Amino acid sequence: MNDTILINFGVSRNGLSTSELNSGTNDLYKTVFNQHLSQEKIDYLVDHDVHDYLIKECERLNVDYRHATGLITLAEMKNVSIVNKSFRNVDVTAVVTAGVRTNASRAGDPASYWQENGEFHFGTINVILLTNVCLDESTLTDAFMTITEAKTVALSNLKIPSQYSNGFATGTGTDGVAIFSNTDSKEILTNAGKHSKLGELIANAVIEAISKAIGKQVWITSKSQSNALVRLNRYTLDINRFYDDLDDDKFEFIKQLRIDARKQENVAITTSILNLIDEVENNLIEKQVAYDLAIKIKENCNSYPINALLEYWINYFIR
Repeated sequence: MNDTILINFGVSRNGLSTSELNSGTNDLYKTVFNQHLSQEKIDYLVDHDVHDYLIKECERLNVDYRHATGLITLAEMKNVSIVNKSFRNVDVTAVVTAGVRTNASRAGDPASYWQENGEFHFGTINVILLTNVCLDESTLTDAFMTITEAKTVALSNLKIPSQYSNGFATGTGTDGVAIFSNTDSKEILTNAGKHSKLGELIANAVIEAISKAIGKQVWITSKSQSNALVRLNRYTLDINRFYDDLDDDKFEFIKQLRIDARKQENVAITTSILNLIDEVENNLIEKQVAYDLAIKIKENCNSYPINALLEYWINYFIR
């Protein structure tokens, strides 16, 4: 089915899932799925329980809901990224869908809702992780931590901004994770943390898969992020005031700005100044020190449009 990725194990596997269907740890998983929500399904879920919906979908997929777990998302399944990593007899596969344009957030950002009577929300970065070795409950939890940290690394590498603050995103508000190990394997591993080889494989598979899935779903790549305007966009600012005070021809200004924004030296200068703003925001550098240094860095910019924008940002956020 075009809207669902379905994985049938055939036999029982143990695992850990954040789904509302058979969530937590379980030794009897036989099926996992990741599903794109059409507008029709979203409308249906407005007045229906997510748990009941997932059971209904299991019936449609002809799987036993008692031994299944499922993740749901707006991301399309055609944009899935599957990455395999292995070392000797240890094999790890990450199956990921991801979208970060509207729901990316940073841990600690202002809340989007106060939950009292239940809320429905759909997953944005969904990670299904499979391994051929056997992991007990504590090691599955260890793997979950590694996946979560790896997700943050992937977003950090791409400089994905939070949609709710000036910080970089650490995930989305509605991510889903499902991990499964092979209980028939005689290879029993007891550590999936950052010091272990298993943890390294898990992290690298997740980082690569999330990065590729983001590129497929929302076209954000390292190339698209190498742009001074994209970097500046992380800090919310009323740009209309800047243009109202601009004496130059706005059309020509913006035309040149778009060209200069992609030049590597301008991206580097912009990033350096934004880093100083971050340092001030986090109380790591005194404001006056950051301001003086930002002005000096700005003077190295040979682009008039970029220079003008940077001065506006500096005066707004540091002065």
